[in-house]
Amino acid sequence: MNGQTSPTHSATRDSVSALMGRHRTPLSVAAHGGLFALSLFVSFGLAFNFRSMGRWFPELFLPLVAIAVPIKLLALLWTRQHRSSWRYVGLRDLMGLIGASYIASFGFLAVYFGLENVWARLVSGDGRQLIDSDLSFRLPQSVFLLDWACTVGFISMARVAVRLYYEDYERAGGQATQAPARLLIIGAGDAGEVVLREVLRMRGDRYNVVGILDDLDSRRGNRIHGVEIIGPTSQVRSVCEAHEVDEVLIALPKASPKEIRRLVELCQGMNLLFRTVPPVSDLIEGNVEVSPIRPVEIEDLLGREPVQLDEQAIGAVLASKRVAVTGAGGSIGAEMCRQIARFGPERLILIEQAENALFEIHRELVRTHPDINVIPYVADICDAVRLAAVFEAERPRVVYHAAAHKHVPMMECNPGEAIKNNIIGTKTVADTAVRCGIEKMVVISTDKAVNPTSVMGCTKRVAELYVQQLSDPQKTQFVTVRFGNVLGSSGSVVPIFRVQIEAGGPVTVTHPEMTRYFMTIPEAAQLVLQAGVMGRGGEIFVLDMGDPVKIVDLARDMIVLSGLRPEIDIDIEFTGVRPGEKLFEELSIAGEDFSSTQHPKIAIWRRRPEDWDKICAGIERLRSLADTATAREVRGALADAVPEYTPNAPAIAAEVVEGSASGVDA
Repeated sequence: MNGQTSPTHSATRDSVSALMGRHRTPLSVAAHGGLFALSLFVSFGLAFNFRSMGRWFPELFLPLVAIAVPIKLLALLWTRQHRSSWRYVGLRDLMGLIGASYIASFGFLAVYFGLENVWARLVSGDGRQLIDSDLSFRLPQSVFLLDWACTVGFISMARVAVRLYYEDYERAGGQATQAPARLLIIGAGDAGEVVLREVLRMRGDRYNVVGILDDLDSRRGNRIHGVEIIGPTSQVRSVCEAHEVDEVLIALPKASPKEIRRLVELCQGMNLLFRTVPPVSDLIEGNVEVSPIRPVEIEDLLGREPVQLDEQAIGAVLASKRVAVTGAGGSIGAEMCRQIARFGPERLILIEQAENALFEIHRELVRTHPDINVIPYVADICDAVRLAAVFEAERPRVVYHAAAHKHVPMMECNPGEAIKNNIIGTKTVADTAVRCGIEKMVVISTDKAVNPTSVMGCTKRVAELYVQQLSDPQKTQFVTVRFGNVLGSSGSVVPIFRVQIEAGGPVTVTHPEMTRYFMTIPEAAQLVLQAGVMGRGGEIFVLDMGDPVKIVDLARDMIVLSGLRPEIDIDIEFTGVRPGEKLFEELSIAGEDFSSTQHPKIAIWRRRPEDWDKICAGIERLRSLADTATAREVRGALADAVPEYTPNAPAIAAEVVEGSASGVDA
């Protein structure tokens, strides 16, 4: 049929499906009744070796079937086995069927032996047992055991036959416009079995499964649904080459990013597509979409173990409270809103200057958390009057400050705007929080504030200095949280690399030795909540970012995950370090007092002595220069406010614009 569905096959399938859909329960009961009668008939036949049917059929079978079938149907209805789907029958259904058959058989026996005298009168007419001289026509006791076995066997076979019809015959009629992809599955555990079963059920022969790899020696050589476990995962490359594999499906839900990275690296340059499945617990909890198979993402290689939160402590701070988030429409701000909403605040106040971004996150939260009062405010954090009006009207108890200008090259080109938003804006929010009696303000900072070489990092450091000194445990507590790059945030390397790969390359990287720390957006937001609860005012919390990652390695991994080959299918070009960028990021400042916390992924640097008057004077000078001074004058003022600030190159607007077109914001 060349892979096309024939009209006859389609009509048959549709008519069967329609009939089963409209009359499922009556049809199921009728089918089971027929199978019960057939089981008893075969049991009699086996007991009598299918001889003398003219005697046992009318004298024994017909009266007995009138008793057995109703009893079995009652047992079937009582155990609800008539509602089990034949199309998706599994071992659990068959075990339930065996249990129902036991109940039916015991009921049958009880009724038969309880009414034995009545039975004798029915078959002899005078109260005698069957003809004593012809023992062959006594009711053999083996009939009951044979009947139980035949009942289980026939009904099981019928249900399996229906399932096979849908999985094989109907599947054969699906569309097959191209040759099936040759698929290798890694993992022979429960996840691998579930995935293999679903793959084999797919219509149109989308996949041809060549084998399974698993590291347990005890599984080697076994078969799952007819597919052999052919070796350990270390042989993935040789197996892919030998079987001309097109796709690799990693069915290891508990595999660490390091393990997934090892598998991907073993197959570099082979033009493979990688897919994976999430943990079954995530499917149950609704954390992922229903479709369990998805492409391996770069987050799978760089992510870490799930964050363990002290949800009781976070709930005590957020539940039934009024909470505000600035920059609510940004990548981090929006995720902060999602995480906060989980804890049921009384009121969630969204503050954002970008109207469209605010509209989207507000609509999402209203849809996903209809029980929470979500209030959107279009507002600029530099507008003190507007901000005061919002805080006075809403009276939040906690403020999460996520609004900021974050792109390093862009802020080198626009240093005055970085000062206004990152310094003056943060100062405005902080001062307003103090005046309005807000209990706690959590400021989101960056690892680029450590020994800054960029305008963006330096402005974030000035903001840190100000809120640290302003913090008062008796009035408003100010807590700062630092972390590095966030995977998938707007303007970060991952979405830029994706666009470049989809366009056929080249992928542009600034320097072969450029490294960055990465974490996922949800992980960053969750740890910000945790650090905010732990802080008592004046601390700078630093999130554990794991090991630094080379940007060029990140680019190669993304190319491989796209099923392409680095330097062959997609070129990698180095464009040079841009103004303000470091080759290596840092996570501490000399002179700060480091200590661990009760959370393994959060460290703390306590307040170091600072001159309050100098900080305030420096901010006022920067305010006066923001709109009128040259870039050189602005950098000089930043260096006076933050002595460790050392610009790594003179910033010329044209250079920055050119670099932004060919590089990435890392």
